Amino acid sequence: MIKEGDRVLLIDRRGKRYLVTVSEREFHTDLGILKLGELVGKPYGTSITSHRGEEFRVIKPDVNDIIAKMKRGPQIVHPKDAGIIIAYAGISPGDTVIEAGAGSGALTIFLANVVGPTGRVVSYEVREDHAEIARKNVEFAGFSDRVTIKLKNIYEGIDEEHVDHIVLDLPQPENVLPHAVEVLRPGGYFVAYTPCANQVHRFFQAFQEYREHFYRPRVVEVLVREQEVKKECMRPKTTMLAHTGYLTFIRKL
Repeated sequence: MIKEGDRVLLIDRRGKRYLVTVSEREFHTDLGILKLGELVGKPYGTSITSHRGEEFRVIKPDVNDIIAKMKRGPQIVHPKDAGIIIAYAGISPGDTVIEAGAGSGALTIFLANVVGPTGRVVSYEVREDHAEIARKNVEFAGFSDRVTIKLKNIYEGIDEEHVDHIVLDLPQPENVLPHAVEVLRPGGYFVAYTPCANQVHRFFQAFQEYREHFYRPRVVEVLVREQEVKKECMRPKTTMLAHTGYLTFIRKL
């Protein structure tokens, strides 16, 4: 049942979404005013009606809803890439993950959602303004209990020991390889997200020095093309979410 203080997602007849916190207050929309206190004690999936008679469905928000509504600063890692990072690296509840390049905190939130309350995400960020945005977004998502935003250059070293995975959104991930050799558990993954092919090539050149410590690399690019489904026909949409970055995976031996 919905309680006061819970965060809920409202969806109107147009499909527009509103992420709100339930309290004894009015919420104003262009389709009318909602009394959020009416939701207390009702189950998710219920409806609430505005003073204009417009109906809003009420569901429990997930991590994608939170990321869609959070404050943006730097460009985020898209869900298509975050999902592959989590799946290919086998990131699981209870894991300790070191991240660098927190940015707006989208990938941080995806990781925190997966490692759960028994896991830990430590995110290194060199820019104080980015770190502040990420910290507020992590708090907005409700994951402050498992995330630490650290204002430090990870190229200079990793403070933590015996970590399960390292996930980087940095221009020069090869600079973290010597630190990864020291702190990454056997079987853990080192993941580098890089937008440009020359960055991948430079990483592979540097990687040769540390090859004996890792299983063979894997590089992937994720493209998403939605389909347009109508009664008369189904066809690919004319636009798609294509290249955002290359994902390089190496596993510690």
